[in-house]
Amino acid sequence: MIEQRSLQSQGFADAINRSAAWLINHWLLVMLVGLGMWNLLPWLAPAFMKLGWETPARGIYFLYSFFCHQLPQRSWFLFGEQFTYPKNEILLAMDGSANPAIPGTMRTFIGTPEMGWKLGWSDRMVSFYGGWFVVTLVYALVRKRWQGLSWGWALLLLLPLAIDGGTHLISDLGGLREGFRESNAWLAALTNNRFPPEFYAGDQWGSFNSIARMVTGILGAIGLMGFVLPYLERGFKDNSPSVRLK
Repeated sequence: MIEQRSLQSQGFADAINRSAAWLINHWLLVMLVGLGMWNLLPWLAPAFMKLGWETPARGIYFLYSFFCHQLPQRSWFLFGEQFTYPKNEILLAMDGSANPAIPGTMRTFIGTPEMGWKLGWSDRMVSFYGGWFVVTLVYALVRKRWQGLSWGWALLLLLPLAIDGGTHLISDLGGLREGFRESNAWLAALTNNRFPPEFYAGDQWGSFNSIARMVTGILGAIGLMGFVLPYLERGFKDNSPSVRLK
């Protein structure tokens, strides 16, 4: 009996060791699949709402609420009249249930059958986390030639994301000049109003704010993953022999 239990324990340990070895040897594939699912789910939320599958859709919205502010004026909408909507249209659709002075009260709005349904996260998260997947995929294709970014380059590429996100937060909270990132009057003055008014004000598709969020999200993803991935590669390689020898 004792010998049988010992054999069972050894078999269990061997199975764990083989699983760990497989994970170490295929960590990049696992990461790509995980990132792919992570980026796919927010797009499924509006699709589920369109199909009438409200429970799984709201489950996705709830899950991603821990990782994103989900403000509808900074989100993309599917299956509706427009791809994005300005803040005033969303407030009208919410029919007084949100306080425009408190941006967080708008995050619960997910859409209507006419307007469509928003993604599970904002446009910045689309570019940032989507960038994680794209950079990891590129790394998988050229990993032998990828030297990795230095911490200096990583910080430099992450800095625009921090500045853009930080100024949005300050503006939303009424800091500096209230709503300075909503009107972007400072940018209009700098550029002598060379662009249409809708480029400066608001968060709709094609505005300065939407472009800045997309670009800084992509740059941040390149900086972060370009720095982290080679370290992960070396870490898994260092652990690979020890797992095989057990």
